[in-house]
Amino acid sequence: MLCRVYGVSRFGYRSWKERGPSARSLRDIELTKDIERVFGDVDGIYGSPKIHEALKQEGVEVGVNRVARLMRENSLKARCARIYRNHVKNNRFYASIRNEIVNLEATGINQIWVGDVTYLWVNEEWRYLAVILDKYSRKVVGWSLSKKRNCDLTLDVFKRAARKRLKHSGLYFHSDRGSEYVASRYQAWLKAQGFVQSMNRKGVMNDNAEMESFFHQFKAEKYHRSDFVTEKELRAMVVEYVRFYNQKRLHSSIGYLTPEQYEARMG
Repeated sequence: MLCRVYGVSRFGYRSWKERGPSARSLRDIELTKDIERVFGDVDGIYGSPKIHEALKQEGVEVGVNRVARLMRENSLKARCARIYRNHVKNNRFYASIRNEIVNLEATGINQIWVGDVTYLWVNEEWRYLAVILDKYSRKVVGWSLSKKRNCDLTLDVFKRAARKRLKHSGLYFHSDRGSEYVASRYQAWLKAQGFVQSMNRKGVMNDNAEMESFFHQFKAEKYHRSDFVTEKELRAMVVEYVRFYNQKRLHSSIGYLTPEQYEARMG
């Protein structure tokens, strides 16, 4: 009766049953297991291009379109969220601080750093996370978490990063026009160390695209997927994510390497 319903002959059905799954179908099953393993290892944040690259680095031969098809068939969709933007206007912008890096390209580490601050909600209170990236490698070189968004926060993260990474002056540091960066104390410290301060142009939203991208990834991949009762839990999550971001997360902008791999490879 079922053969009549589906328009299949009895002979055709018996032949298909005896033949068993095709080699391609069996390979799809194996690949799906590999895809699910990689997808689980990164907590579901990779789409098909990064899954494909991760498998290629493991020596698994498969096309990106096949990975995309298998992820689609198995409902494996990378988590994503809208980019967070701070819409608070700052009227204390110092017009004398220009965008000094708009036409510069980093050719090595510790030439251009970029920084920003974002808001994190925990235990009915805001916490403020300041982060600095090396623009060349996309590596997080420093971060600090505080109850207050002020110059102390941004100076603390810069000083600690500088002690670990910087051997000479001349670094360009770029940020948005937040009050914690235009504070006279912050400007004076950078100048005394021989660093060149740079800021977003007024009305240009992508002047600090690397930091926008980092906070987008951080919130979509980790922060929005977790609940925090205490600041200690929040801090532990940041530690875990920064380690993952620097040591394990593949970045398409640097040839599908991790920031630490990229720095090691490029010397």
